[in-house]
Amino acid sequence: MMTGVMEQSGSPNRPGQPAAQGAEAAVAAAPTGADAEPAEQQTGTQEPSASARIVQIRERIDEIDHALITLWQERAALSQEVGATRMASGGTRLVLSREREILERFRVALGADGTQLALLLLRAGRGPL
Repeated sequence: MMTGVMEQSGSPNRPGQPAAQGAEAAVAAAPTGADAEPAEQQTGTQEPSASARIVQIRERIDEIDHALITLWQERAALSQEVGATRMASGGTRLVLSREREILERFRVALGADGTQLALLLLRAGRGPL
């Protein structure tokens, strides 16, 4: 549900962007002039209120994508730091029990796709095996 994500992440607006006020603002924010595509091409519907809602939802999806990318990059950097610190102190390159723990956490929460996501996260932090 979208409200849960919005409540967890705070303001639904990107930093430096004004808050959109309802469906009208979402439609008003759409490109106009020669660069504008017809609403149906942008949203897949000609119905104005549905199109406006789709624009709003997509804006939130874009914000979530931005947050995910930022968190992905932060997680990878932290994981690389853990590995470098461990190796500099004479430890192993990998701790397989920790990787299994992460894989299981994502699998339980997200199913098979979670396992794939966890594998990608692990590789981003440690590099390919």
